[in-house]
Amino acid sequence: MVNVHLLAALFLILLFAADSAANESSRPAEATAEPAVEQEAKSMTVPSPLQMVRTLHLMQDQIATGSTEAHIGQRGLLGVLDMRFMELAPEVWQRGKNVHAAVSFVLSGGNPGLLRKLLELGSSVVTENDRPLVEGALAYVEGREEAAYNALVSLDPRSFPPTMSAQLALVQSALVVRKDPAKSDELLDFVRLQAPGTLLEEAALRRQVFVASQTNRIEKFQYLATDYLRRFRHSVYAGNFRQRLASASTRIDFGQEKSRFDGFVEMMNELEPEARRDLYLLAARASVDQGFTKSARLLAEKAQELVEGDNVSASRAKLYRAASLITSPENIKSAVEDLRQIDRSLLAASDMTLLDSAIAMAGHIQTMPGSPVALSEKAKPLLTKAATEKTVDASDQAQGLEQLQALSKARDALSRVDKLIKNQASVTQ
Repeated sequence: MVNVHLLAALFLILLFAADSAANESSRPAEATAEPAVEQEAKSMTVPSPLQMVRTLHLMQDQIATGSTEAHIGQRGLLGVLDMRFMELAPEVWQRGKNVHAAVSFVLSGGNPGLLRKLLELGSSVVTENDRPLVEGALAYVEGREEAAYNALVSLDPRSFPPTMSAQLALVQSALVVRKDPAKSDELLDFVRLQAPGTLLEEAALRRQVFVASQTNRIEKFQYLATDYLRRFRHSVYAGNFRQRLASASTRIDFGQEKSRFDGFVEMMNELEPEARRDLYLLAARASVDQGFTKSARLLAEKAQELVEGDNVSASRAKLYRAASLITSPENIKSAVEDLRQIDRSLLAASDMTLLDSAIAMAGHIQTMPGSPVALSEKAKPLLTKAATEKTVDASDQAQGLEQLQALSKARDALSRVDKLIKNQASVTQ
């Protein structure tokens, strides 16, 4: 691992060398007339665009390990490099690898004006082969997605050096993800192989987790999420990852297959106990809202293992577990007893609504004609079952069920995602 202090030293060397070069260029022409060999030796002390970009990438890679010093330091380095790049003579950019370094710099957060300058210098700098790369990268960072897509998607990342190829593939994956998620996933695999241990791999892994979840590739979602939490849990961007992970987890039915739930538990074990408990509760509540009764029970029971000394979390776990069991003939009686034992003062308003609706629904199920048939039905979301039962006519119960409909849209779940991540943000740094 590269020490941040070493990076700072490299940064100072870079400044010194660049300033020396600037001072030399400001001397009168007659004072700079020197033998060609001596001129060449001096030019070797000035960092090339490629060397300067490598320094930037070394610093940025520390961001993936959780270095807030590197995260802050890159801002200053980007500003200095931008100035140095813009001051370079046109002939410097006549080398293709320097043009690629400029593209890499801009894709790493540098000033897009550099690429506009290179395009203005014409074909002596940006050849026909490099024009799609330069124009596409400029369009991408400026938010012109269609132009970026047209210029970049046809390029073969494997034809570029490793870092440039990884950056290009990362951009391509973002451009194609809506039209072709499978291709986006393939490109992200390529990035991770090309740039292991770097911020590029961290970004690729972070994105790929959610490509997998959106395409319902649950096993890959869990594998990638576990890998991220093991290797990049302290990344400066891990807070964003946890937020999206929580949101994705609320849409999965973990009760469908044992391996799916086991994989989720393995993934969750990479989190701190408090974060694990909160995410289990979040996913359990979402499962209740969506009618994933087995998933809700399993998740609530895992949360119960982590609520020692926390009466609020214990009450929530007990509520979600009991609510998931009211459609079970074997468990409805004990579920109702648990629901009635919950201290309402410990619940948020939305959970009190769920408690009232669950008790009302359980009472109706127990008294409705032909209840054995009803209990053998495939479980439905609480709201759906209540809405289809015409015998429910109490105004207060109807009001509670209408409120539960809003909850089924996961609005409440998403608000708790934000609270969870706010509470856990300090852990990632």
